[in-house]
This record gives sequence, C-alpha cells and structure tokens, in this order.
Amino acid sequence: MGAELRVYRRRIRSVESTKKITKAMELIAASRIVKAQSRMLASRPYTEELTRALGELSKDRALRHPMLSGVDEPRRTGILLVTSDRGLAGGYNANAIKAANELADRLQGEGREVVRYVIGRKGAAYYNFRRVPLAGTWSGFSEQPDFEHVRPAAEAVVEALLAGSAGATEAAEGETGEPGIDELYVVYTQFRNSVTQIPVAALVAPVKDLVAELAGEDEQAEDVAAESASYEFEPEPDQLIAALLPRYIIARIFSALLESAASESAARRRAMKSASDNATELIRTYTRLANQARQAEITQEISEIVGGADALAAAGSDEQ
Repeated sequence: MGAELRVYRRRIRSVESTKKITKAMELIAASRIVKAQSRMLASRPYTEELTRALGELSKDRALRHPMLSGVDEPRRTGILLVTSDRGLAGGYNANAIKAANELADRLQGEGREVVRYVIGRKGAAYYNFRRVPLAGTWSGFSEQPDFEHVRPAAEAVVEALLAGSAGATEAAEGETGEPGIDELYVVYTQFRNSVTQIPVAALVAPVKDLVAELAGEDEQAEDVAAESASYEFEPEPDQLIAALLPRYIIARIFSALLESAASESAARRRAMKSASDNATELIRTYTRLANQARQAEITQEISEIVGGADALAAAGSDEQ
C-alpha cells in the first residue's frame, strides 16, 4: 500500500470518528428540544399574567415602588446576559453577546452607567478575557435550568434594584459594596421555532410600560387593552407589592432561561447536523481520492509488470 493511500484512509477514519461524535450530539440536542419547548410554553402564561397584573398596578399613583414605576432619570442600568455553558452551538452565543454589547453601547451613549450580569460560562469567559468588570456570574445549568438555579441571580439583581432606588444607592453601596441599578434588561435568545432563534433585550424593571407590549403581542390586543382589572389588597398594597415584585423578577429571568435553553438545543442540533453533513461530504471526497490513488498504484504495478515482461522477451530474442 502506497503512502498516499495510507494518508487518505487515516483521514477517512479520523473524519468518521468525528462524525460519530457530532451525530450523537445532534441526537441529544434534538431530544432536549421537545422537553425544553414544553417547559417554555408552560411558563409563559404565568409570567405574562403576572406582568399584566403588575403593569395595571403601576397605574395607581398611590403605589410608589422603584421596581414598579421606576425613577425619573435612571443613571445605572443592569444588563443580565444569558449564554450557554458549552460551545458547539453555531452563532448562538455570539449573537446574544452582540445584542448585549449593542444595548450597552446605546445606553452608554445616553449617559448611563452599565452594570453587567452574566449567566453561562461562554458569556463570562468573553468578558473576563476582555477584562470587562462583571457584577455577578452564574453557570452550570444553561441546558436544563431549574427554578432554584434562578434564585441567586434574581436575588442579586433585586438587591441592586432596591439599592438604586430613592436615594438609597449610596447607603447600599456603603453596606454591600455592590452598585445599585435603576432599571434592568435581560438579554436572551427567544425561541420562535426549531429553525429561528432571535436574541432580544427585554426590559424587566421597571414594570410600568410592559402591559402595552404584552397587549400588542396578544391576538386579542383590543380586548386586553379595553379591560382594566380592579384589585383589592390583603394585606396592605405596599407589603403585597414588595412581596410580588421579587417573584416577578424571578419569573421573568426563569422564563428567559427556558427560552434560551430551547434556543441553545435547537442551535446545537442545527450546528451538529451541519457538521455531520460536512463530515459525510468530506468522507465521500477522501474515498474518491483514495480510490484514485489505489487505481494509480494498480496501474503503476501493471505497467511495471508489462514493462518487465517486455524486457525479458527482448532479452530472450537477443540471445537467440
């Protein structure tokens, strides 16, 4: 066997091994999409209704809460970026990071200070490599998030929101050393279908403008906008709002994590399918080249045999 043929066969074995890995990752990602999508759809009604209720409550001028109605001139804005813990998901992480950077550039252009929070190892590694300060990072659950995973991140941003309210920023910084924020955006990848996933920047706090957004997305937007729910509070409204708003933040972040988990699995399945298809094409190409090399060796051997036979025949005729 010639050296060229050995090289091609070694390359074919290497690509076949890689194809087995990418095919397995594709099947695993495909199996996770259905479960992640069902969890995502199950969480949407609760999150949307809670957002509508708090949005309606924000219309009550008697209820004053920084996470509900916001501040007149926000100075610090928090951005919570949701990325994955693992790579091999195509442009999933790059698109989410790009959306977060574009939002940060716009806010900084408006004269606001940006405080960054990151969920996922890929986003944390991106900012750590560029030495961009992060107020908090969490990882290890991007593909299969649970409600308990959200609590540390939610508690951190809620504490920052409370610290940035009504002149409490300086006092909170003196106690905790953490910067307060006046508003919060969550940048995540929205799952449309198994082919389309779009990075979005959603304003989570304050809540005052979210009812119009939800009403605009609803198929019965006019009916939703026309109805105005009336609320009776037990206990006092201020106590109830203080208890509901942290749960609202947790629900919104958890919903974003579920959307991102479904998007990550869909992006990884698509990327691994493309890699498997490329491996198949590469194997086909190497097989053709190996066959050509083998045919060239056979042709060369035949030529040598024929040439040797002709030489022997010529030598015999000369002796006669």
